[in-house]
Amino acid sequence: MTPRSSPVWLVLVGIVSVQLGAGFAKLLFDEVDPTMLVWLRLATSALVFAVVARPLLRGHSRDDWMVVIGFGACLGLMNWAIYQSFARIPLGIAVTIEFVGPLTLAMLSSRRGRDLAWVALAALGVAALGLERADLDPVGVAYALLAGAAWAGYILLSARTGQRWAGISGLTVASVVAACALLPAALLADADALTSPRVLAIGLAVGLLSSVVPYSCELVALRTLPAATFGVLMSLEPAAAALVGIAVVGEELAALQWVAVGCVVVASAGATRAGARLGGPVPD
Repeated sequence: MTPRSSPVWLVLVGIVSVQLGAGFAKLLFDEVDPTMLVWLRLATSALVFAVVARPLLRGHSRDDWMVVIGFGACLGLMNWAIYQSFARIPLGIAVTIEFVGPLTLAMLSSRRGRDLAWVALAALGVAALGLERADLDPVGVAYALLAGAAWAGYILLSARTGQRWAGISGLTVASVVAACALLPAALLADADALTSPRVLAIGLAVGLLSSVVPYSCELVALRTLPAATFGVLMSLEPAAAALVGIAVVGEELAALQWVAVGCVVVASAGATRAGARLGGPVPD
């Protein structure tokens, strides 16, 4: 592995890791409520980041705190919503629909009319999902759209948080905020899960795979990898989710659904190369 290729491989490792975490989590939805699994994931990442970053909490203004709290709210909402979607529709389809959020944000930040073609291609892909005879739970689709909207908010607040909080301090505080906000719902959904050492170990593994490993890989990769290249690589997320869905969960996609995934992947890559960045760590 050459020095030039290593950051690319780090991003790819992060993509595979986050989708494997989602796949393994979905296998446990019959045993552990998705809300509890999301909380365990967030709590794990918050704990690890806190130990590593040791964020300095003093010296921040009220506006700094409002931004990072909003960042944490988006972080918690997008993770909770996408897991609710995973519980109802295949991984690849959920992530494909979710990608509409950051892609739309990228297009809104572009001032070139021809970039609307990428939005049209993504819309065509999502529409193709509705043409497939296989039934899609509308609630699962709605949750995926909610996760995409939260992801768009996450991207916007991620940039503002980075301007106000040093290093990964902002992400650490946001992770704590998200975990604390989701705790009551997790306890109501499946409090008994916290008494099981096995479930706690699974939650730790999902947290490491879905949050800690991918973010660490991206953080190192972005030191040398151009933002545009990073964005194009991140566009592989829907395809990676679909492949993990097949390999881990046994979720076969129909031909038209693969066409839909391909449309969104190409649209995301094209939007990024056109200059609109799909930013932020992977949320799934």
